[in-house]
Amino acid sequence: MLVELGHFALVMAFIVAIAQTVLPLWGAQARNRALMAVGEPAAMIQLVLIAFSFGALTYAFVTSDFSLKVVVDNSHTLKPMLYKVSGVWGNHEGSMLLWVLILALFGGAAALFGQNIPATLRARVIGIQGSIGVAFLAFILFTSNPFLRLAMPPMDGQDLNPLLQDPGLAFHPPFLYLGYVGLSMTFSFAVAALLEGRVDAAWGRWVRPWTLAAWVFLTIGIGLGSWWAYYELGWGGFWFWDPVENASFMPWLFAAALLHSAIVVEKRETLKSWTILLAIMAFGFSLIGTFLVRSGVITSVHAFANDPERGIFILLILAIFMGGALTLFSFRAGVMQAKGVFSVVSRESALVINNILLAVSSLVVFIGTIWPLVAEAFWDRKLSVGPPFFDAAFTPFFVVLAVLLPIGAILPWKRARLGVTVKKLTPSIILAVAVMGLVWSMQTEKSLLGPIGLALGTWLVAGAIQDILLRTGKTMNLGRLTRLPRADWGRLLAHGGLGITMAGIAGLTAWTVEDIRVVQVGETFDVAGYTIALEDVERAQGPNYITTMASLAVFQGVRKIATLHPEKRSYPVAQMPTTEAGIDNGFLRDVYLVIGDVQSNGGWAVRTYIKPLANWIWGGTIIMAIGGFLSLSDRRYRVAAGARKAETAPKGVPAE
Repeated sequence: MLVELGHFALVMAFIVAIAQTVLPLWGAQARNRALMAVGEPAAMIQLVLIAFSFGALTYAFVTSDFSLKVVVDNSHTLKPMLYKVSGVWGNHEGSMLLWVLILALFGGAAALFGQNIPATLRARVIGIQGSIGVAFLAFILFTSNPFLRLAMPPMDGQDLNPLLQDPGLAFHPPFLYLGYVGLSMTFSFAVAALLEGRVDAAWGRWVRPWTLAAWVFLTIGIGLGSWWAYYELGWGGFWFWDPVENASFMPWLFAAALLHSAIVVEKRETLKSWTILLAIMAFGFSLIGTFLVRSGVITSVHAFANDPERGIFILLILAIFMGGALTLFSFRAGVMQAKGVFSVVSRESALVINNILLAVSSLVVFIGTIWPLVAEAFWDRKLSVGPPFFDAAFTPFFVVLAVLLPIGAILPWKRARLGVTVKKLTPSIILAVAVMGLVWSMQTEKSLLGPIGLALGTWLVAGAIQDILLRTGKTMNLGRLTRLPRADWGRLLAHGGLGITMAGIAGLTAWTVEDIRVVQVGETFDVAGYTIALEDVERAQGPNYITTMASLAVFQGVRKIATLHPEKRSYPVAQMPTTEAGIDNGFLRDVYLVIGDVQSNGGWAVRTYIKPLANWIWGGTIIMAIGGFLSLSDRRYRVAAGARKAETAPKGVPAE
């Protein structure tokens, strides 16, 4: 009965979403306050209905209701409870229900917290958000219904993909969707502004918190996915430029560009058209990611579905929303004239360069991702675009971005002198050069990758710290630090976290040591200054898998520093093996061990990696996310310019 109610709630949410779309937009156009007022309760009702539907599906997974096809395909009675719950979104149908739940959550948040926004703009934002809900609720109900019953339910299910039965992957999709779907709000604000025909400083202030929230959630989601790939897949890497990895990275880059561009709109009332375009493109690339994951056009461990019909439906959604928004942009962009004037050397110019680098780097990733599909579709050629292309084509843009970021952060608005600004950063420059020289002299292989990467990381961290210290004045009054806005501290953490992550990537890429050999039980071997002993290998029974677990002792000199237990797991129901690496985490390095198959001579294949600075990658990611949350807590992000309400409310519609 609860399942039927969940299905009914989903149908009702679809009807409410239609009302949320039509009535507020009609009311805003006709300046009808009563019609505009429908949007807010409709958004809240839609949220409640979809939340109930999601709860009903979750209950079916928790209770192993095998009368539902989606539960049979993605669950099993022996599966641990965490993975029964995460199985709700570990499949195509359930993940789409989570998608629309988060979409409704953002729409409800706009209705609840958007009281400072002028009435017509608020109505249009909520209406456009409702239209996105209509599209995806229709997609679920007509192509991907999670509440389909089976005429003859089996006794047990087919289990969830074993690769997804991991804490990192349990929380990775929700955070990623909070980022993907969060960008729908920036899209709604952009289209609403185009319909209104104006973009001003208040609009820039309103759109920034939504952009920042989406960027933070995307940062966490990408970080969790990267961390999972590192310790779960057993290959010792953190990023493979997989098409679905790229699908999350592209909107992250556009969101970062949009976040910086909105600052210029708020502070200087310029770059208006460019900011609107970035808001459209950021959500557009989120939709492209949804298409790649669910259309079957690519093969990936991340892909949810392999159904061309569903892909066509999503492609239609993408064409309608992106095509409509870009068409509207082409007609309206000319009326959004910039007010601010700035010189070539200024903070505005630095932010423009920042935007261009981020946008172009995202387009480079897009071309590399989509080109094999284009080649196969038009020329019937199977091509593979892998890490060498992305490393060569993408890296230069990010290196230039890292070089310019600390300089741009301290340039004055409107007009600046580059020499004076660079001179202020002299201590950071000296420190970065010193680190590069020290690392170059210490490394055994004379590669520039490690020294340059650590120098850039040092430059970003030191530059972010100097940016804060310069705000204390010429007398270095440190008491001023306590009075700085939280957004300034958030920027320090975000830029510094990026530097730490870049240093970690450079160190891991440049200095990883790899060793593969066959080892007998009781035998020891040396790798990069560590002695490793294979003490035992045993088979054990897990909750829903059988594992072959090794015990490997790790020594540094005569001191035992760890005993690691890498595993090879076999899931009988899914008939699929997985690898669980044994990792001794350290501040400066990871010792990473993987157990392979037994060999004909009775030995075991053992792979050993020494991973310098590996944890800096995710440590920097965490710091970036904390910086974003700290900025979101700034009062300036929570309170829009109330004085603008009287100006922007249309004639005859009182500001609320």
